[in-house]
Amino acid sequence: MLLTDYLERNARLWGMETALVEINPSEERDRAKTWREFNLIENANPDAPYRRELSWTDFDRRANRFANLLLSRGIKPGTKVAILMMNCLEWLPIYFGILKAGCIVVPMNFRYSSEEIKYCLDLADVEVLIFGPEFISRMDVIKNDLSALRFVFYVGKNGPDYTEDCMRLMMFCSSNPPPVILQEQDLAAIYFSSGTTGFPKAILHNQRALAYACEVEQAHHGQQHDDVFLCIPPLYHTGAKMHWFGSLFSGGKAVLLRGVKPEWILRTVSDERCTIVWLLVPWAQDLLDAIDDGRLQLDDYALDQWRLMHIGAQPVPPSLINRWMRVFPRHQYDTNYGLSESIGPGCVHLGMENIHKVGAIGKPGYRWEAKIITPSGSEAAQGDVGELIVRGDGVMLCYYKNEEATNEVLRDGWLYTGDMARMDEDGFIYLVDRKKDVVISGGENLYPVQIEDFMRGFDKIKDVAVIGLPDSRLGEIAAAIVEIKPGLTCTEEELYAFCEGMPRYKRPRRIIFDDIPRNPTGKIEKPALREKYCRGRLVETQITG
Repeated sequence: MLLTDYLERNARLWGMETALVEINPSEERDRAKTWREFNLIENANPDAPYRRELSWTDFDRRANRFANLLLSRGIKPGTKVAILMMNCLEWLPIYFGILKAGCIVVPMNFRYSSEEIKYCLDLADVEVLIFGPEFISRMDVIKNDLSALRFVFYVGKNGPDYTEDCMRLMMFCSSNPPPVILQEQDLAAIYFSSGTTGFPKAILHNQRALAYACEVEQAHHGQQHDDVFLCIPPLYHTGAKMHWFGSLFSGGKAVLLRGVKPEWILRTVSDERCTIVWLLVPWAQDLLDAIDDGRLQLDDYALDQWRLMHIGAQPVPPSLINRWMRVFPRHQYDTNYGLSESIGPGCVHLGMENIHKVGAIGKPGYRWEAKIITPSGSEAAQGDVGELIVRGDGVMLCYYKNEEATNEVLRDGWLYTGDMARMDEDGFIYLVDRKKDVVISGGENLYPVQIEDFMRGFDKIKDVAVIGLPDSRLGEIAAAIVEIKPGLTCTEEELYAFCEGMPRYKRPRRIIFDDIPRNPTGKIEKPALREKYCRGRLVETQITG
């Protein structure tokens, strides 16, 4: 089955059941007036968080309407169509409409600047753009440089004069399936790399890869029809969407929560009876902190149905999961490793039955292969650190229009991830660090993730990032940027004393107190930290001796 086949099946089998719910605790309620012609359900309680929902039948019909809108404008299969929108109820129907038209969907990061938006539109050869109200000011900056775009659609009220009202136009389009036949090998999506090493690269996938991601997710987490998935991360990213694919596979309800405050998360889990929640590390930390300091009382929420919490998108500190299991002892836990180049999470997968292996990213995922190799290309010995490579139907076709970068990471069907890892005696893989993040100090390889995991064991630390700074004698030294929990104070001396529990060569030689920047998928933005501190903008304290 293709991805669009699952949607059409769900509309046949569970047409009037809820497919999607949007909850926006901070949204103005009068926005709902825009959607009355689409029969979206409003909350009767004016004091409740802004809530809309969509049935599987309406989901499928709206996808058909948008597909037919594209076709009515002469858009041909294979055309690139970009989405630049915040999470909302319109996002996924538009995504599926693009696929149903045989076009290539191009989701875009909501944090992109005007310059990055223009760069990505050009890189992906986008001809149609759909954007929402949050991006008007950024689009205004580049509106005169959009000559390559044939159509610019707007989702919202009072769109700019260079756009067309997408939702009004859809009302006049057929809700019947478009006359387009899709094949597994057809090009389907361009996702962008996180851009942590410069401007993003465009990652090209086919229809088979998207459907494969759907199969992998359901195989890993066993979503059933009565499961309810809470989706908080941005839909433009493979991680959020591919985890939602488990709901698509099973025909279950999913809730899009626009906000990450701990009280919003627990209230939504309680009110919507969510059973599966995918969190990023900072959100899990914030939630536990709010419980520990008494801001949240678990007895105030109905949480008995919540069966699974899983985390991905970055290395997960074992101390965080051990702490989580003390607070939520009945929860199943899982972590998934993946890249946009491997169609998101799941090429390596811990498994809910392997909680005793917390700290590992797991074993090769459902119908995936993985191995760890040395610089010479041979398989690394058990316990030795090497580069993780993966192979499966979810590996990208290429970096679009970048043959050189493609050849660097794709060899004989294997995707070279750039992540350093090791394997234990039971075949579980442990992520050590990004290849480019390894700090070489006095000839020793230091892996920042290992140092970070140790330092997170100090109860005053909210977050920590370790980077390498230039040093005239050692080449590089490890510097720890430390974010302290709100309301607490901490000295460098306390942290240095705590770090004495590590081997001497691993201890950070500099401590810097600052906030830790993370991107929308929770990854620490280490290039930004290197840029900031390698220029000597702050005075750091160096350990002597």
